[in-house]
Amino acid sequence: MIRPHPTVRRTTMLRRIAVTAFGLTLLAAGVTPAPATAAPGGKAGIAAPGGKAAIAGSFVDSTPVPAGFASWSELLRLQQRMNNAAAQITDAAQRSANSGFAGIVADPTNRHLKVYWKGEPPANLMANARATVATQVLPAAYSQRELLAAADRLRAKAGDEITTVGPRADGAGLLVGTQDGLLGATALAGVPVTVQTNVAAAPATRWDDTAPWWGGAAWRNATTGGGCSTGFGVFKNGNARILSAAHCGNLNNVATDPTGQAMGTVSTRNVGTDTLLLSGGSGGRVFNNSTDALGNVVSEFSNQVIGASASQVGNWVCTSGAYSGTRCSIQVKARNLCINVRDFGQVCGQVQAEHTGRLNAVGQGDSGGPVEIVNAANTLQVWATGTNTAIDDTNTSTACTGYRPTGRVCAWRFYYEDIFSGMAGVGATGVVLG
Repeated sequence: MIRPHPTVRRTTMLRRIAVTAFGLTLLAAGVTPAPATAAPGGKAGIAAPGGKAAIAGSFVDSTPVPAGFASWSELLRLQQRMNNAAAQITDAAQRSANSGFAGIVADPTNRHLKVYWKGEPPANLMANARATVATQVLPAAYSQRELLAAADRLRAKAGDEITTVGPRADGAGLLVGTQDGLLGATALAGVPVTVQTNVAAAPATRWDDTAPWWGGAAWRNATTGGGCSTGFGVFKNGNARILSAAHCGNLNNVATDPTGQAMGTVSTRNVGTDTLLLSGGSGGRVFNNSTDALGNVVSEFSNQVIGASASQVGNWVCTSGAYSGTRCSIQVKARNLCINVRDFGQVCGQVQAEHTGRLNAVGQGDSGGPVEIVNAANTLQVWATGTNTAIDDTNTSTACTGYRPTGRVCAWRFYYEDIFSGMAGVGATGVVLG
């Protein structure tokens, strides 16, 4: 997981930040009082509830576009069509007890959706998919249901010997992450197993927000002293609450922003999905920022949340943690994983993602923060797709971006809870829209 970090302070207008880390009080270099400005293409919005300025910017404008695409909007439009078709397929597969559905790869750089199926898929389902986006149907050795059952068997037998386990998107077997390998994994699971070694998962933790609270802001556990990031606003029993990571606090712990302003308490918590709800009211926006080539913050703003979307293998996503800031050029590598998190336990519903340039994707202090998909039709808007859980700090550590207190650890491989399973874990019924 992304370990909760000691107290830090972040302002919506990039005021001076005092950082308390490992017993030392530091001052973040290069941060002086200045109003937040929109990135190129950004525009000032109307005042948000609570008196906050709804200044927006397109944070993907400062990120290189993958080869073959003229713009992020072009790539994201194709990805959105892929995800729309994928959602129809997975929804239909879940409704059928005998479905041969194995998995989907929705990588827009391939230019077509790959659907893996054991046996013959329903012709009308594939016809509908092809009406949305170019679709290729490929044979699979196992269905997703068979592989999820095999993953359960392997977890029961191997326990803490494995770090991650879940079905391969191509239906060929299980993908298992370990630190040192696992002898006899195929025999234990009863299906072929692809074993990755040197895989670890450890917990990872913007600064002076005001109610209604936005995603990507820093919050402090006033009871224990640790700090994490806020996730998306979600609804529970008709009330807007703040989503974050369960490893950041226990029930009834008091939450504040780093300036001491009350944000409520931990009202709901689910260890199995690593999600919790803070009782403070939430808004439908997320903090983001543009960056320079070195990952330094250029300008900070917020973006409107327009809904929730599952991320598929191959998708391009961004993160927005209180410490690392906005990070893009991140691609999904696996989903439906269960992971064993160091000093915390087993968490399911996880997605594995990696920065394609092996630069920082997520680091300590970013736990509970948003994972987002940019809206292709309007890059000032985002879809909620997950909540930061863990980083592979042992094997994929890299230089941190954003705020860099001494000793902070960041990584290019990380894990996040799928937005839908995460909400289900705490009884939330939908995201707050901006």
